[in-house]
Amino acid sequence: MIAAHRLPRRLIAGATGLLAICCAIILGPHFLGPGPPSDPAHSALAPPGTMLRVLELDDGRTLVSPSVTAEGDLLIVDGPYSREEIPEALVFSSRMVRSWLGTDRYGRDILRLMLVGGRLSLMIAGLGALVSLIVGLAVGMGAATGGRWIDTLLMRGVDALMAFPTLLLLILCAAVLDPGPATLVVLLGLTSWMGLARLVRGQVLSVRERQFVMAARVAGTPWYRVWSWHFLPEIRGPVAQDVALRLGDLVLAEATLSYLGLGLPPTTPTWGLLVSEGHRVMMDAWWPATIPGLAIAFLVICFALIGDGIQEL
Repeated sequence: MIAAHRLPRRLIAGATGLLAICCAIILGPHFLGPGPPSDPAHSALAPPGTMLRVLELDDGRTLVSPSVTAEGDLLIVDGPYSREEIPEALVFSSRMVRSWLGTDRYGRDILRLMLVGGRLSLMIAGLGALVSLIVGLAVGMGAATGGRWIDTLLMRGVDALMAFPTLLLLILCAAVLDPGPATLVVLLGLTSWMGLARLVRGQVLSVRERQFVMAARVAGTPWYRVWSWHFLPEIRGPVAQDVALRLGDLVLAEATLSYLGLGLPPTTPTWGLLVSEGHRVMMDAWWPATIPGLAIAFLVICFALIGDGIQEL
């Protein structure tokens, strides 16, 4: 065991930031409670920290506005796109809700959207990295241990795929296929394994000539046990570093596709889609695009610090 005080500072900082994000997106909805319903006419583009008043009327409607004033028996509900006068007798219930990060142009609470979108972004990036890890390990080990012809065939295929721009390949595939979480995971995984395969091949080539590997082969140890007992423990450090850095790349790739409208459906609030929608009203309100963009940058930095910390470790 390595003492905690000997862990690299970058690893501790990155892991702490990632843990904070995971705790926020998992536990946040339970502590926040029910948020305000969306009311684009009255609560759109409310600044961060705004107190919203939720009015439930007897006719089944719900009005949400940061500005509700009383004039006699009437309640004046103001908003950026509408102004209504509601008889106070029609109000069934009233409550106040704080919008900590403001609302978007549809009147939706940005904080709650980001908690839901953060789970989706992390899930898609994590599963995509898992697909990339499985394919990269299989191709890299197969090329290093399968003989010269297999090595040449696999590595030339890897070189051909790496010569094609990854982002352009993602955009072409996403434009042809129907958007969805499973499709996005497969696309991200199958377009990001090439660098890992080359790394695994180089590491295995340096390990397979060691005496304990040669002794295992002479003893007739099956190939899958040589892979799991000797190769994987020796290459786990470089592979872990590559996966940590690749997670940040996949987060950016998913956000890019969502920003371009080629990711998940528009009703799914991923961080990239929130940035795309907020960019359309950037001249009127800075927070719908800036806050999700800062969250993406912070998450990518955390993965980069973890990767650098693993390298130091």
